[in-house]
Amino acid sequence: MLDVRRMQVLLAVVDSGSVTGAAALLGYTPSAVSQQVAALEKEAGTALLERVGRGVRATAAGVLLARYADAIGRQVAEAETALADLVAGRTGRLAVRYFATAGSGLVAPAVARLRAEHPGVRIDLRLADPDPLPDVREGRADLALVVGSPAGFGGVRLLHLQDDPYFAVLPASHRLASRPYVEMTDLAEEVWVGSEWPGPCLDAQLAACEAAGFRPVFAVESEDYVTAQGFVAAGLGIALIPRLGLGARHPSVVVREVRRPVPVRAIYAAVRESAPEQPALSAFVAALREAAAAT
Repeated sequence: MLDVRRMQVLLAVVDSGSVTGAAALLGYTPSAVSQQVAALEKEAGTALLERVGRGVRATAAGVLLARYADAIGRQVAEAETALADLVAGRTGRLAVRYFATAGSGLVAPAVARLRAEHPGVRIDLRLADPDPLPDVREGRADLALVVGSPAGFGGVRLLHLQDDPYFAVLPASHRLASRPYVEMTDLAEEVWVGSEWPGPCLDAQLAACEAAGFRPVFAVESEDYVTAQGFVAAGLGIALIPRLGLGARHPSVVVREVRRPVPVRAIYAAVRESAPEQPALSAFVAALREAAAAT
């Protein structure tokens, strides 16, 4: 096998036209240069240099190897530059999983900031499966936005971004619509429109109801915030919808703050616990936190 470092010594000899010139260029002694070339000739099984007067000239084999040595040198330099850019966060790829209502309020502004600060980083955005944590743990995703703090899920670190409060969505003609806010106990006797899939978001609603001493009765299961508002507007019940889910409000409903207790869903950024430090990922987490603070 040819030694790449010896090929670089040969290239220096060919470029300078002498062993002495190559030695001065490389900071070696002429003897050391001659030894390196001799060792490379042994590896190649053929002569690489021939004497011409007081200098040397490359043989056809020497010219060939010098050409490859030059190409290898340029590729190594390119690799070093690419590696430095990757390590510094100037290039690379981030795979991000998110849920729908976090898209406009958190993910969009965070992506915009990351692209401005790290334009060479490519971002792969996908709506999350019901449980994106295995993708994070197994390296298929660099970050996922999740609701709640799942216990016992190893290999993943959860970074709290915000607590997203739920608001009461009422028909415009509802008896509570004139109040500036409602308390959870005010909703105990109401018929409810479901706005969540079973899981941590629905659990946050049910926990607030339980703390207020009741369990809601759901007349409609919509599992969608826009659809839930339509059912509420039609007078079929009331609903709880988180702040991030109220981007598009139905014109025939009113939205009121809920107190005692305030129902909230906790939103986290999940990252792999064993992942090496990535400047681009750290910058994206910082951008998410900034977006969360602004909502």
